[in-house]
Amino acid sequence: MEQFGFRERVRLSAEKRLSTAKTENRKPQGFGTFGGVFTPCTLTILGVIMFLRYGQVVGQAGVIYALVIVAVSKVITTLTALSLSAIATNTEVKGGGAYFLISRSLGVEFGGAIGVVFFLAQAISVAMYVIGFSEALVDTYGSAFGSPVLIATVTNVVVFVCVFIGAGWTIKVQYFILAILGASLVSFFIGAAGDFDPALLRTNLQPSYLAGQNFFTMFALFFPAVTGIMAGANMSGDLRDPGRSIPKGTLAAVAVTAGVYLLQAVLLGGSRSSDELIGNNLIIKEIAWSGSLITAGVFAATLSSALGSMMGSPRILQALARDDVFPFLKFFGSGSGKSVEPRRATVVTFVIAQTCILLGDLNAIAPVITMFFMITYGTLNLATFYEAITKNPSYRPRFRFSHWSTSLLGAIACLSVMFLIDWVWAIVSLVLMAGLCWYVSLHEIEVRWGNMQSGLKFERTRRNLLKLEAEMYHPKNWRPIILALSGGAWTRPHLAVYGHWLSAGHGILTLSQIISGEVEDRLAQRTSAERMLRSFIEKQKLEAFPAVVVAPFVSDGIESLVQCHGIGGLRPNTVLLGWPNDSTKSEIFGANLRLISQLDRSIVALRLKNLVGTDDFDDSEPVHDDPWKSPSGTIDVWWRGHKNGQLMLLLAYLLTLNPEWRHRTIRLLRAVDNETAAEEVEKHLVKLSEESRIAVEASTIVVAEGTDVATTIQTRSRFSAIVIIGFEAPDEGCEREFFESIESIAGNLPRVILVDSAGGMELNS
Repeated sequence: MEQFGFRERVRLSAEKRLSTAKTENRKPQGFGTFGGVFTPCTLTILGVIMFLRYGQVVGQAGVIYALVIVAVSKVITTLTALSLSAIATNTEVKGGGAYFLISRSLGVEFGGAIGVVFFLAQAISVAMYVIGFSEALVDTYGSAFGSPVLIATVTNVVVFVCVFIGAGWTIKVQYFILAILGASLVSFFIGAAGDFDPALLRTNLQPSYLAGQNFFTMFALFFPAVTGIMAGANMSGDLRDPGRSIPKGTLAAVAVTAGVYLLQAVLLGGSRSSDELIGNNLIIKEIAWSGSLITAGVFAATLSSALGSMMGSPRILQALARDDVFPFLKFFGSGSGKSVEPRRATVVTFVIAQTCILLGDLNAIAPVITMFFMITYGTLNLATFYEAITKNPSYRPRFRFSHWSTSLLGAIACLSVMFLIDWVWAIVSLVLMAGLCWYVSLHEIEVRWGNMQSGLKFERTRRNLLKLEAEMYHPKNWRPIILALSGGAWTRPHLAVYGHWLSAGHGILTLSQIISGEVEDRLAQRTSAERMLRSFIEKQKLEAFPAVVVAPFVSDGIESLVQCHGIGGLRPNTVLLGWPNDSTKSEIFGANLRLISQLDRSIVALRLKNLVGTDDFDDSEPVHDDPWKSPSGTIDVWWRGHKNGQLMLLLAYLLTLNPEWRHRTIRLLRAVDNETAAEEVEKHLVKLSEESRIAVEASTIVVAEGTDVATTIQTRSRFSAIVIIGFEAPDEGCEREFFESIESIAGNLPRVILVDSAGGMELNS
């Protein structure tokens, strides 16, 4: 007897395969929360500004406002960190950090713009940190090692070489740097505690601004000190579990560094006078228990921040290049080695940093970086806000402590601070962003990922549809929602083109096709037909929607489309169809007109003389002339009363809104029996023309020739571009008589639009 039964063996086999699969799929490499996120974030935040400029911020702004600056900065970065955590736990995070997250949410336009801006911000940050290191070295050892520019250049080269070797080695070095930084902070806290004077603290509570300085210039100088929250996200492609590590590591770094900065502001204000804090960039070294540890801490902080930015910036450029957002950057998408190091992008980062080293100083670079980071943070908050309010079912972040209100507050705070710091640079930065977005949208770049733009449009549409449904309809808001029975459209494009002209960008057009047969036998044909309709709409550049139905008979298909197509207030109010050229079809056609009329839809029948195939639904015969070529002549509206006349005149006006018809004159005509009634009718038409505000410049013509109406219409309108005539759907049994009557009126007129109005519009509204 076997030890296990069949079911037990199957279960054990499945568990073994699952275990093997997990082992094979487990990432063999990658950094965890502490090494991959917390450490680089903390080292970047506690960097050059803290050691070399924080004393100046406290001295000029005073302790109270310095605490406010720290608090506001941390509120902004905390809100952004919450948004970052939410969006990072909602999707599989790959390389590119903020660029990846924003592009997958707001779309390629915002993503591409942010990618460029954030890459530049990180690259320029390298220069800021390297310049800070050179200043610290010169202040400590004088010019023994050369000029600040030379020291910064050499340091930039060293940082570049370290990162060029690989991120793994650099991350390991950062553990050592973090230990040095911790020791230097302990040294400062011990020294500051010994020198602390409450009276001096009270003296330094209020600001002591130098000429030209204020709260916002100090804020701009300090804010780059807290921008390191993206250091971990920038390494997203090198993390074992980005969705878990980014929230935990980033928020922990924000909390720890907030405590450090708040405590440091109080200790600085209670240890030295404002003049000393402002005038001595290395005041922290003088206060500390061990100056050597502070020197080591300055070197460690500046170098680690430079390393972090030098690692993060190329990864943004690499991700941007791989997405092929900017084709000229494609060269930088390649990686080297097993870990796919972005070495080409690292070279570009080095060049940008070196250029800034040669051109700028620390105080000049910091505000520029502030603007770039503010834009990035604001856009990230905006992306999370939109993700939340669209109520897209795909937005299911594992991080639960972010809300649309916190994301919106973060976005508003970022934008407000930008303008408060420097409104000129804020406008320049926003114009740069807008220009990049415009460039990307102009090139219509196709992307392989989804974004929440469609979700945002859906939610907006959903709400508007519900509002539209709840509002009371008024004839003033009538718009043409046209259901064109165009068949496959390729063979009878005139119906599609006239549907486009009559909707004139002010309504909604649907091109529909009816396939005769049973649904289960025509599924493949239906799919193919809808695909061809979409292709026609795309190639003809129409603003239209496709609709294909399968029904046993054409009349059944018409009934289904008219009843069921559309949603809420966007159901078709007008059906456009072709007029048959064959009298044998008059009975079926008349029955269809009656059905549409009974369903309370307006009817527009297009009669094009000598064109075949305008009335069928089986795509049998093609039309060979150019459907987009509008004829010369007037647009004649033959008035016979308000029932159809209002829609007829409105359709004439809609035609003139198209470039192809823009300079056509509308003629409002009416035939009367005798000259006696002509004058009164003329006044009525003129008044109607003026009140409608449609045909103010149009000519109104009253014809009293004593001949029959058909002859009058054909004679007067024989050179017109198109003639619009009203009709009523025939009663049952009168279809052939109706058809012959209309044929006698239209005669040899080449283009006639026949209108049966269901009402719903008023010309004087």
